[in-house]
Amino acid sequence: MYNELKKQSKTEDNKVITSMGYKKVRLKGGLRVDQRIIIIILTTLICGVLSNRPPRFAIDGQSEIVLRLKESPETKVGSHIYTLRGYDPDNDPLIFGKRNSHDSEIIRIESTGGNEAKVYLAKELDRETQDEYAIVLTLTDSHYSDHNYVTQSFLLLVEDINDNAPIFLPYPNAIEIPEGSAPGVISTLEATDADEGAYGQVVYYLQELDGDNDIFSISTHQGKGILRLQTELDYETKSLYQLRVLAIDRANQGPINTGTAAILVKVKDIEDQPPEFVEVQAVARIPEDSPVGTKVLRVRAIDGDRGINNPIAYALDGNDLFDIDSHTGVVYTLTVLDREEESDQVNGAHILRITATELSKSAEGTQQVPSTVRTEVTIIVTDVNDEIPTFGETIYRCEVNENAQTNTPLNFLDGEVQNIVYDHDEGKNGTFRLFLDPPNDLFEIVPELAVNEANFMLRVRNSKSLDFEEFVEINFTIFAREIDEPSRWSSAHVQIFIRDQNDNFPEFTRSIYNAGVPENSELGTIIAKVEAIDVDSGDFGTMGIRYTNLRGGIAHLLNLNPITGIVTIKTAGSAAFDREIISRHYLTVEAIDNVGQGNRNTAQIIVDIQDVNDNAPTFLQRQYEAKLLENKAEFETPLQVEARDLDLNGTENSQITYEIVEGLFRMNFTIDPGSGLLGPLHHFDFEELVDSNRRHVRQANADIREIELLIRARDSGIPMLSTVVPVLIYVQDVNDNPPIFQKNFYSKTVPEDLPGGSSVLQVLAIDRDGSAPNNAIVYRIQKGASDKFIINSETGVIYVAQGANLDPDLTESKRLLYTLNVIALDGGLGSSQLMNTATVNITIKDVNNKPPVLSDLPALRIMENTPVGTQVYQIQATDPDQKPILRYKLNAELSEARNEEGGLVKISEYDYIGAFELDPIQGHLKVIKLLDREKVEHIKLAITVEDLAAAKGRQIVEGFLSIQILDENDNNPKFRQPFYRQTITENSINGVMIANVLAYDVDKNRTIAYALEGNPAYRNLVHLDSQTGAIVVANKIDHEQHQWLNFSVRATDSGLPQRSALVDVYVTVLDENDNNPYFIGGSKNYTISENAEPGTRVATVQAADADSGDFGKITFLMDRISSQGKFTIDADTGVLTVADKLDRETKNSYNLVIEAWDNYQFGFLAGESRNAFKQVFITILDENDNAPEISLPTSCVLITEYHELHEGIATIVGKDADDSATPNGRLEMAITQGNREGLFELRQLDPWNAQIYASRTLRNRFGNYSLTISTRDLGVPANIVHSNLDICVSDFNDHAPVFVRPLHNTTVRVPENATVGTMILQAYASDADMGQNALVRYRLKPDPLGSYKLFDMNANTGELFLREVLNRDKQKIHEIRIEAYDQGLPTSLSTDLDLIIYIRNVNDYEPQFIVNDISVNFTEHSDPGSERIKLPDTIDKDEMDLDDPNEANSSQVCYFILQGNEEGYFRLDPETHVLTVERQLDRELIANFTLYVKATENCANDTLLELDTTIMKSQQFGLPHSEKINYDRFKHSRNLRVVNMQYETSTSAEPDLVSYENYGDEERDPPKLDSTIVCVKVRVLDINDNPPRFRSKVFTGGITTNADFGLRFMRVEATDPDEGVNAKITYYQVGEIRQTLSEGLENVRKAPFLIDQDTGEVQLNFDPQKGMKGYFDFMVLANDSLGMRDVAHVFIYLLREDQKVRFVFRLQPDELRARIDTFRDTLGNITESIVNIDEIKVHVNKDGSVDKTKTDLYMHLVEREDNSIYEVSEVLKLIDTHIENLDELFKDLNVLDTQPAEAQLLTAGPAKGAMFVWLIFTNLFMASLLVVTLALCASQRKGYKRQLRAAKVNIFRGHSAMSMQHPNEPATRVPNTNKHSVQGSNPIWLKGYENEWFKTEENISVGGQDSLDDNFLAIGTQDMHETLKGTAKLFNNTNDLNRHFNLYNQIDKLTNNAQILARKLETTEL
Repeated sequence: MYNELKKQSKTEDNKVITSMGYKKVRLKGGLRVDQRIIIIILTTLICGVLSNRPPRFAIDGQSEIVLRLKESPETKVGSHIYTLRGYDPDNDPLIFGKRNSHDSEIIRIESTGGNEAKVYLAKELDRETQDEYAIVLTLTDSHYSDHNYVTQSFLLLVEDINDNAPIFLPYPNAIEIPEGSAPGVISTLEATDADEGAYGQVVYYLQELDGDNDIFSISTHQGKGILRLQTELDYETKSLYQLRVLAIDRANQGPINTGTAAILVKVKDIEDQPPEFVEVQAVARIPEDSPVGTKVLRVRAIDGDRGINNPIAYALDGNDLFDIDSHTGVVYTLTVLDREEESDQVNGAHILRITATELSKSAEGTQQVPSTVRTEVTIIVTDVNDEIPTFGETIYRCEVNENAQTNTPLNFLDGEVQNIVYDHDEGKNGTFRLFLDPPNDLFEIVPELAVNEANFMLRVRNSKSLDFEEFVEINFTIFAREIDEPSRWSSAHVQIFIRDQNDNFPEFTRSIYNAGVPENSELGTIIAKVEAIDVDSGDFGTMGIRYTNLRGGIAHLLNLNPITGIVTIKTAGSAAFDREIISRHYLTVEAIDNVGQGNRNTAQIIVDIQDVNDNAPTFLQRQYEAKLLENKAEFETPLQVEARDLDLNGTENSQITYEIVEGLFRMNFTIDPGSGLLGPLHHFDFEELVDSNRRHVRQANADIREIELLIRARDSGIPMLSTVVPVLIYVQDVNDNPPIFQKNFYSKTVPEDLPGGSSVLQVLAIDRDGSAPNNAIVYRIQKGASDKFIINSETGVIYVAQGANLDPDLTESKRLLYTLNVIALDGGLGSSQLMNTATVNITIKDVNNKPPVLSDLPALRIMENTPVGTQVYQIQATDPDQKPILRYKLNAELSEARNEEGGLVKISEYDYIGAFELDPIQGHLKVIKLLDREKVEHIKLAITVEDLAAAKGRQIVEGFLSIQILDENDNNPKFRQPFYRQTITENSINGVMIANVLAYDVDKNRTIAYALEGNPAYRNLVHLDSQTGAIVVANKIDHEQHQWLNFSVRATDSGLPQRSALVDVYVTVLDENDNNPYFIGGSKNYTISENAEPGTRVATVQAADADSGDFGKITFLMDRISSQGKFTIDADTGVLTVADKLDRETKNSYNLVIEAWDNYQFGFLAGESRNAFKQVFITILDENDNAPEISLPTSCVLITEYHELHEGIATIVGKDADDSATPNGRLEMAITQGNREGLFELRQLDPWNAQIYASRTLRNRFGNYSLTISTRDLGVPANIVHSNLDICVSDFNDHAPVFVRPLHNTTVRVPENATVGTMILQAYASDADMGQNALVRYRLKPDPLGSYKLFDMNANTGELFLREVLNRDKQKIHEIRIEAYDQGLPTSLSTDLDLIIYIRNVNDYEPQFIVNDISVNFTEHSDPGSERIKLPDTIDKDEMDLDDPNEANSSQVCYFILQGNEEGYFRLDPETHVLTVERQLDRELIANFTLYVKATENCANDTLLELDTTIMKSQQFGLPHSEKINYDRFKHSRNLRVVNMQYETSTSAEPDLVSYENYGDEERDPPKLDSTIVCVKVRVLDINDNPPRFRSKVFTGGITTNADFGLRFMRVEATDPDEGVNAKITYYQVGEIRQTLSEGLENVRKAPFLIDQDTGEVQLNFDPQKGMKGYFDFMVLANDSLGMRDVAHVFIYLLREDQKVRFVFRLQPDELRARIDTFRDTLGNITESIVNIDEIKVHVNKDGSVDKTKTDLYMHLVEREDNSIYEVSEVLKLIDTHIENLDELFKDLNVLDTQPAEAQLLTAGPAKGAMFVWLIFTNLFMASLLVVTLALCASQRKGYKRQLRAAKVNIFRGHSAMSMQHPNEPATRVPNTNKHSVQGSNPIWLKGYENEWFKTEENISVGGQDSLDDNFLAIGTQDMHETLKGTAKLFNNTNDLNRHFNLYNQIDKLTNNAQILARKLETTEL
C-alpha cells in the first residue's frame, strides 16, 4: 500500500509540475537574444532547485510508531528492532536522525542507504527501571528548510519477562509449638517479586517432607503465605521439623523463579507419658549363703516424656527378705537367706512387686496420665555344693586319620588306660559335665553329662574340620566340672596325632554376586569382585586359587583377574552396556585350587545395567501439520504431538513434558504439557496474520498462510535432554472484507486546457482479504462522467476522455464542477462478492501565467539571544495576476553566513537557516531559535517568492536579506578539564604545588578570576592564586584525619552581568607509617578439642593500625617455642589454627605469644616496621579417643546341657585408658550376636566387670556357641569393641534312635527270581543325640519262623540283602524285625522296626506306551525346574496277583532317557515321570531336541537299562540284534490301539525351525522304537532375549543430483536371532540429519530422507538439483517389539553422475550380489576410502545388445578424513597406486573393465539468428572441424607412443625378455589404470593377464584381425622386437580407437574448440 501511495503522490506532483508554465519577462536594458537564452536557462535551473518539497515518513497512515520489546536479556543489545522508511517527492537522499534526549540514548540509528534506516537497541532494557521510552525521530533531505525537516514520534514500550525471583520479607526462622496444640495458623510469610502480571504473582508451597506432608500446610492469601498446623504434634514421635517454604511465581511460559525460606519448628514436650521400665531382670539367682546386703538385681525406669525427664522413685511391696534402693533401683538382701525355710516361696523362688513413680516438677493436677508403673521379678535361692570330679589318668595319648567319619572313636596309644571320671557327691551335687578346653568342633567327649561315675570316650565330631593342612598335632584339656559348682572341677591333658588327607574344595563367599554398573561405563570400571576360600594349605588352599572361565553373554567384553577375582570392563562402548538394549546379564565364574589344576567350584554373577539419562525423547513424526480456517478457534482435525523416551519407564529419565519454544505466534497457542495436545487460544484473522507476519510466512498457496511453531519434548532426567519438532499450521483465507476506499470523497481541480487522455486522479481502494481473488478490485464509474471522463478498471486512475474538452465556456451554464460516483468490486464469487462507493469532485480552473515582483531588501541588526518568536522583518511581493498564490521561502543553498573572524560558516557546523522562520503566506520573518554570535556574526539570507497559481512552468523571483548579530555576555567560563585529581603525601611542607586549574571564555569579556569554595577545613589547608589558578599546600595535612581533600574552584569573567563556572578538585592524601599497630581486646582464654584436625580454627586474633595501605597492613607472627609446633597463625587474617595432632594426656594447656607487625613485607628488614605483642591461653578438652580393652577366656568354656541357671559361665573384665571419672572411661557390656535364642545373659557388676549366665535351661541345646560381646564406653561418640566368647554345651545320651525309612510295617515286594546278594532295601535311623550317643548300628532280631535267616543286615549302613534263594511256593510272606541301637554310654538305647517281605511272581511283560512320539514345549532361559511336564503313563499286561491286592497300586514304573540328553539339558524323574530342564535352554543355539525315553519296572537295578543301551549301540553299528542279545524281552508285546491323550502327537504341525538334534561330536542314529520306548520331541519356545543387530555400524550410500523424488536408493538392515513377533524389527531415524560441506541445500526445510519403518529402506524426500554438494549423516535405530535396540550411523553423499566409476565383471548379477560385500570391503581397506555401491546392472554392449554373462557395477569412492567424493580421475589413480594389492581381487572376481560411468562430452544447442548468420556459422564450423581432425591425428599418434611404452614395461612382462631381467617388478593388471599413462588412460591393459578369461565375443566381433587384444595375444610368445613392430602396426589402425571409445559417432554433437575435443579423444578410457 505504501508503494501505491508513493506512486499516487508522484503522479500528482508531476501533474503540478507539468501544469506550471513560465511566461517571458521583459527585462530593462534591452538584452541580446543569446543573453536572454542564458538567463532563461539559469532561471529555470534555479527555480527547479528552489521548488524542493519535504520528505515523509512511510508509516502507513499511523500517527505514531509504537514498538513493543521484551526486556533484556531476551532482547539483546545491538539487535535490529525496527526499520525506518521514508520517501521524498524529489528523490533526494534522506537522512534519518533523532532528537537528543534521555530516552533517545536507548536506540541507535544506522542509515542503510536509499530510503531506509535500521534501528538498533543501544542499551539494555529493564522494565523495572523504565517501562517506556518516548523518542522524536527526524528526517531531512539535506535541504535544510522548515518544510524539509520533519519529525515523527517513536514510542518504545518495554514488556516484562520473568527475570526476578521472589524475595522473602523478614520472617521468624524458628517456632516453638507445645505438643498437643490444636491445628491452626502458626506463622505468616510474605515474598515480593519485582516482575508484573503473572510473573510478579507469588504462590507458596511446602517442599515435600520425609513422611510429614500431612502435618503442615501452607496456603496463599492476598499475596501472603499462611502456614498452618494440620494435626496435633507428638514430642515422643518427633521433636523437630525442618520446613522449607517455596515462593514460586506464576509464570505460564519460560522459566519459573523460586524463592526459599527455611523454618525450624520445635515441639515442646509436656507431661503426657507414664514412666517405663527400660532395664528389668525377670529372674535372678542368689546362693543361700550370701551375706546380708548382697546385690541381687537392678531395675531401671525412665520418664516417658523425653523432653522433661523427671526423676524416678522405686518402691518394693511388703517383703521381709529383700529391699530396694529408691534412687538406684538396686534390690538387695535384708536378712540371711535360708532356702529350706518355709515362707511365701516355691522351690526357693520369691516373686517381688516393684513400683516406679515419676516425681513431677509441675503443678499438681497438670499431669495427663498416671505417674506410676509396676513390674514383677523372680529371685531364686540356690543350694550349695562342695565336691570335685576326678579323672583316672592325668594324660591321654590318641591318634586319628584326617577326615575320619563322624563319631569315629579315638584310639588310645597307651595300654591299660583308665578312661574313667568320678565324683563322690550325690544328686545334682554329684552331677558333672565333661567338656574340652579349648573348645573345638573337631572332637567331642561322651558322655557330656554324668552322675557319680562314668567311662568316657573321645570321638570325631566333625570330619570336615579335621584337616592335616591346618594342624598335625592337637593338644587340649578335658574337664569335668560340677553343674552346681563350676569352681569344682578337674582336668586331664589329651594329645592327638593327625594323619594327613586331602579333601577341601574352594568355596565362594557368596553363591550369587549381584553387581550393578551404570550404562555407558568407561574402560576399566570395576563391576564385581569374587572371592573364594579354601581351607587347605599351600597351593591346595586359598593361596593357590585361580579364577577362570568367565562365561556369559558379555564375558568377552570383561576382564577377570585370575588372582584377585576383580571383574572389570575390557571393552567399553559396547551395546551390551546400554540398558535400553539389555538391562541384566548373567555370568558364571570358576575358582580352581592347586594353581588352577585342582578342585573347582563355580558361582554366578548377576550384572544389572543401571539406567542413565542418555536418550532424548524422540517424536514419532518428523513434522506435524494442521489446518485452521480463518475466524475458527479449533483445528479441522485435533493435533497431538507424541514423543517417546527409550530410558527406563517410570523414572524421571523417561517422563516427557511438552512445551512451545519458538514461533512468532507461539503465544496464541497452547499445548498440554503431559499429552502434547496442541490448540489455538483464539481464532485468527487471516489479514492480520499477513500484515504482521509478511516477512516470516512462506506462501504455499495464495489463500493459505503457514505458521511455524517449534515444540520441544524434554525429559526430567539429569542432565535434561530434549528434542524439538516443527509444527506447520495452515491458516486459510475467507472473503470477509469488502473493498475500502482510502477516502470516501475525492476532489481535484484541473486546468481547463487539460488535453484528452490525461490522468486526473487515482481513486484507490484496498481489500483487506489476504489472498486472491478475494482481494482483487475492479473500478467502475457509476454516473456523473458526462462522457468527459473514464476510469481504468484495474488501477482506478481517472482520465480525461479522448476528444473531450473541459473549457467551461463551451458548456451550458459554464460548468465548473463534475461529480462522479465510483464503485469498487472485489473478486468474490456470486453472493460473496462485496463492493463500496466513493464520490469524486473535479473542478475546472482558469490558467495563471505572470510571475510575482520582489522589491529591494534592507540590512538588519539583531542582538544575539533575541527571544524566540520575535518578528524581525516582513517581506512583501506583488503579482499582476488576479488570483495569485504567493509563497515565500528561504533558499538554504544560496544563503551564507560568516563568523567573527570572517570565516565562512557551513550549515553543517551551525544551522543558521533553522534559526529563522519565514511565513510562506504573509512573509513574516521570525526568530525561532536563539542566535549565537560566537558561532555566526553575519548572515545573508536568500529569499524566494513563487506564484503557485502559475498555469505553465514555475514563476519564481529571488532577493537577499543581510543580518548582523550583536554580542551579549551569555557564555560561562569553561575549565580545560571537567575535574582535577591530584595526590600529595601527608606532612608535606607549605608551598608544595598541588594542582593548577585553568579556565577560558568564548565571549569578548575574557578576564577570569579564581576563588576557592567548599569545606572551610579543607580551604585552610591549601592556598589558591586568584589570577593564575595555582593551588599549593598552606598547612600540615594528616592522612589519619583527611584521607582526601575535596573542594571546588570558581572561575568568574569580567562581563556584565558576570558569569562563572565551578570545577571539582580531588586531592588524595598519601599515607606514611607514623602509627604503631594495636590489638583489639585483651588477653582471652580459648578451648579446643584434643581430636581437632590440623587446620581447625581456634580463634581469630584482631589488630588494627591507624595507617593505611602497607603501613596499616597487619602481619601476625607467633612464638613457636610457646606453641611447641601445635598451633599456627595466618599472617594475614590472624586466624589461629591447629598445626599438629593434639593429645590432652600429653599436654592439656598452652600459653601462646602473638606478635602484630605493620609494613612487614617491605619495611621489616629496613627497620621501618612497627609491632605489638599479646598472650593467648588455650585449654585442651578431653575427647573419647581410647577404645575399651576386654579380657575374656581364650578357650571354649565347657558346660553340659544340664548347667544350672544360677551358675556363672565366664567372667568379663574390661578397662579404658580414658579418664575413669568421666563417661569416656566407663564401660557398658552386652551380648550382640550369637544369642539368637536367648540362651545366655550378661550381668554387669560394675562399669568394668560382668559375668555370663544361662538365661534358661540348656536341655537339648548341646553344641558350640560363639557369643559376640560388645563393649562400649559412655563417651560421645562411643568407642565399641567386639570380642568372641566360645561356650561348648556337651550332650547326654537321652534319645533312642528313630527310624526314618522305611516306615513301620512296610510291605516290600521282592521278585521270586531275585538272586542271592540282591539288596532289598536300606534302613536308616537317626539319633537326636550327639557324638558317640548318635552312632547307630543295625541288626536283625530272631523271629519264631526263622525268616531272619533268609536275609543279611549290614550293621553300619543298614542295607538288607538276600542271603538265600526265595521259594514263593513254600512261603509267600516273611515278617522280620530290624533293631537300631546307639553306642551311648553308659547305657545304649534301641528301637525296633517291623517289615513284611512279600514274594511276587516274575514280571513277564514290560510297561508299554500307547503313543509313538510326544511333542512338548519349553521356554528358553527359564529357570531350571520352573517348567514341569509329566509324560503319559504306560500300561502293563502282566496278570495281577490275587494274593496281593495292593500289587496293582504298588507296582512302580520308572522312566529313563536313553538318547538325546548327552549334554544334560533335561532331567527326567524316574518315579514321577516329570520332565524338567536341568540347564537353561537357548533357542538361538538349539531350537529342537529329540529324546528317547525308556519305560521299565526295574527302578533299582540298571541292568535292564544297560541292556537296552547295548541294543541301541548294536543298531548304531549296523549289527544284527540277534548277534548281540539272545533275550527278547518284548516277545509278548504287540501293537496297541492309539487312544486320545492330552499330549501333542506326531500329527501336530511343527514350525519351520532349525533343528539341532544331533549336536554331539558324532551323529547317532535313533534307536529302534518299540512300545517301551517313546520319542519325545522338545521344541524350545522363543522369548525376546536378543536385541537387533545392524549388519554394520556404519552405512554409506550416495545419490546423484538428478535422482527423482521418492527414490529408495539404499537400505539399512538389521537382524534379530529371535523368531516370530520377537524378531520383528522397526527402523527409526533418530536425532537431526546433519549437513556438512553443503551447498545449494538452503531451501531443504523438511527431513531430506525418510526411513521405512518395516524394511529400513532410505527414501529421498527432496528434489536434488544440479549444483548441490555435501553429504548428510544421521543415526538410525532398530527396535524390536520389547524395546531392545541397536543404532548405526548413516552417511549419504551427494554426487554428480560423472563421479561414478563403472566396473565390468564377467559374473551374473546374482553372483556379483553374493560377493559384493567382499569386493566393497577389500577395495575400501586397500584404498583406505569409503566405497559406496550405487547400482548393479546387466551389461549392455556398445551395439545395444544385452550380455547376461557380464554385470556392470556403478560405484563412487569417498575420502574417509574429510568425506569428500573422489573424482573419476582420482579413483583411477588411487586404484593404480594399489594395483599390486588389488590384482588378486580383480582376478578372483573376473574384473574386465573400469571406466567412468558416462562420457562427459561438451555439447551446445543450435544457434539462433537469421539464415545468413547460420550459413556463415556452418562454414566456420566445418573449417574448425577440419583443424580439429588434423590436431586429433597428431595427438593420437603421440598418445599411442606413450601407450606403447607402457605396454613394453608392464603388459608383456610375462612373455618378454625384459621381464626376465626384472622378475620382481609387479605388473599393472588393473583395467584402465596404467600408471605410465599421462592422461590416466590405458587402452591395452588386457594384455597384462596371462590367461584368457577376459576375452569376450564383443572384443572378437569388433576387433577383427587387427584388434589390439587379439594381436597382442597372438604375439605373446614371439620375440620382443617382433612384438614392438606388431604394436606399431596396430596403432596405425583406427579401428582400435572405435572399439575402445566410439567418439566419431558423436562428432556431430561437438561445438567446442579443438583443444577440448583433442583432449577428450586422447583420453580413450575404457
